[in-house]
Amino acid sequence: MSQQTIESSEQKSGWVSLVAVAIVIAALVLYYTLIDQGYWIRLGALLGGIALAIVLMIFSADGKRFITYSKDSWLEVKKVVWPSRQESTRMTLVVFGFVLVMALFLWLIDKLVEWLVFSIFLGWK
Repeated sequence: MSQQTIESSEQKSGWVSLVAVAIVIAALVLYYTLIDQGYWIRLGALLGGIALAIVLMIFSADGKRFITYSKDSWLEVKKVVWPSRQESTRMTLVVFGFVLVMALFLWLIDKLVEWLVFSIFLGWK
Protein backbone atom coordinates (compact mmCIF):
# COMPACT_ATOMS: atom_id res chain seq x y z
CA MET A 1 0.00 0.00 0.00
CA SER A 2 2.78 2.45 0.91
CA GLN A 3 4.63 1.60 -2.32
CA GLN A 4 1.58 2.74 -4.32
CA THR A 5 1.45 5.97 -2.33
CA ILE A 6 5.13 6.68 -3.06
CA GLU A 7 4.65 6.00 -6.78
CA SER A 8 1.53 8.19 -6.83
CA SER A 9 3.33 11.10 -5.15
CA GLU A 10 6.25 10.75 -7.58
CA GLN A 11 3.84 10.87 -10.52
CA LYS A 12 2.15 13.98 -9.11
CA SER A 13 5.53 15.56 -8.55
CA GLY A 14 6.50 14.88 -12.14
CA TRP A 15 3.34 16.58 -13.35
CA VAL A 16 4.00 19.57 -11.13
CA SER A 17 7.45 19.91 -12.67
CA LEU A 18 5.99 19.76 -16.17
CA VAL A 19 3.39 22.40 -15.27
CA ALA A 20 6.12 24.65 -13.88
CA VAL A 21 8.14 24.30 -17.09
CA ALA A 22 4.98 25.03 -19.12
CA ILE A 23 4.36 28.17 -17.06
CA VAL A 24 7.90 29.42 -17.73
CA ILE A 25 7.50 28.74 -21.45
CA ALA A 26 4.12 30.50 -21.43
CA ALA A 27 5.70 33.48 -19.66
CA LEU A 28 8.41 33.66 -22.33
CA VAL A 29 5.84 33.45 -25.12
CA LEU A 30 3.75 36.12 -23.41
CA TYR A 31 6.80 38.36 -23.07
CA TYR A 32 7.41 38.25 -26.81
CA THR A 33 3.75 38.44 -27.87
CA LEU A 34 3.14 41.57 -25.81
CA ILE A 35 5.59 43.49 -27.96
CA ASP A 36 3.11 46.37 -28.39
CA GLN A 37 2.71 46.78 -24.64
CA GLY A 38 5.09 48.69 -22.42
CA TYR A 39 8.36 47.25 -21.22
CA TRP A 40 7.22 47.03 -17.61
CA ILE A 41 4.08 45.07 -18.50
CA ARG A 42 6.11 42.58 -20.52
CA LEU A 43 8.72 42.29 -17.77
CA GLY A 44 5.98 41.84 -15.16
CA ALA A 45 4.42 39.03 -17.18
CA LEU A 46 7.79 37.32 -17.56
CA LEU A 47 8.87 37.68 -13.93
CA GLY A 48 5.38 36.81 -12.68
CA GLY A 49 5.39 33.57 -14.66
CA ILE A 50 8.86 32.67 -13.45
CA ALA A 51 7.91 33.48 -9.84
CA LEU A 52 4.76 31.36 -10.12
CA ALA A 53 6.78 28.44 -11.48
CA ILE A 54 9.34 28.79 -8.67
CA VAL A 55 6.62 28.85 -6.01
CA LEU A 56 4.99 25.82 -7.61
CA MET A 57 8.29 23.93 -7.63
CA ILE A 58 9.18 24.88 -4.04
CA PHE A 59 6.04 23.25 -2.71
CA SER A 60 6.35 20.11 -4.85
CA ALA A 61 8.24 16.98 -3.81
CA ASP A 62 10.92 17.64 -6.46
CA GLY A 63 11.37 21.16 -5.18
CA LYS A 64 11.74 20.00 -1.60
CA ARG A 65 14.33 17.42 -2.67
CA PHE A 66 16.18 20.10 -4.61
CA ILE A 67 16.21 22.42 -1.59
CA THR A 68 17.52 19.59 0.61
CA TYR A 69 20.16 18.77 -2.00
CA SER A 70 21.20 22.44 -2.19
CA LYS A 71 21.54 22.69 1.58
CA ASP A 72 23.60 19.50 1.72
CA SER A 73 25.79 20.74 -1.14
CA TRP A 74 26.39 24.03 0.64
CA LEU A 75 27.43 22.16 3.79
CA GLU A 76 29.89 20.12 1.73
CA VAL A 77 31.33 23.28 0.15
CA LYS A 78 31.93 24.67 3.64
CA LYS A 79 33.96 21.55 4.51
CA VAL A 80 36.35 22.04 1.60
CA VAL A 81 39.85 23.22 2.50
CA TRP A 82 40.56 25.85 -0.13
CA PRO A 83 44.17 26.50 -1.19
CA SER A 84 45.91 29.67 -0.11
CA ARG A 85 46.81 32.40 -2.59
CA GLN A 86 50.43 31.26 -2.61
CA GLU A 87 49.46 27.65 -3.33
CA SER A 88 47.10 28.75 -6.11
CA THR A 89 49.77 30.92 -7.72
CA ARG A 90 52.36 28.16 -7.49
CA MET A 91 50.06 25.56 -9.04
CA THR A 92 49.06 27.99 -11.80
CA LEU A 93 52.70 28.54 -12.67
CA VAL A 94 53.30 24.78 -12.69
CA VAL A 95 50.39 24.33 -15.11
CA PHE A 96 51.65 27.15 -17.37
CA GLY A 97 55.14 25.64 -17.34
CA PHE A 98 53.78 22.20 -18.23
CA VAL A 99 51.70 23.65 -21.06
CA LEU A 100 54.75 25.49 -22.39
CA VAL A 101 56.90 22.34 -22.30
CA MET A 102 54.15 20.27 -23.99
CA ALA A 103 53.66 22.94 -26.66
CA LEU A 104 57.39 22.93 -27.40
CA PHE A 105 57.46 19.12 -27.48
CA LEU A 106 54.49 18.91 -29.84
CA TRP A 107 55.97 21.60 -32.09
CA LEU A 108 59.24 19.65 -32.30
CA ILE A 109 57.40 16.40 -33.09
CA ASP A 110 55.37 18.22 -35.76
CA LYS A 111 58.51 19.63 -37.38
CA LEU A 112 60.16 16.21 -37.25
CA VAL A 113 57.20 14.55 -38.95
CA GLU A 114 57.04 17.38 -41.49
CA TRP A 115 60.73 16.96 -42.28
CA LEU A 116 60.38 13.18 -42.56
CA VAL A 117 57.36 13.31 -44.84
CA PHE A 118 58.29 16.19 -47.13
CA SER A 119 62.07 15.94 -47.27
CA ILE A 120 62.80 12.26 -46.87
CA PHE A 121 59.76 10.45 -48.28
CA LEU A 122 58.50 12.91 -50.91
CA GLY A 123 61.70 14.84 -51.60
CA TRP A 124 59.89 18.19 -52.02
CA LYS A 125 62.33 20.41 -50.18
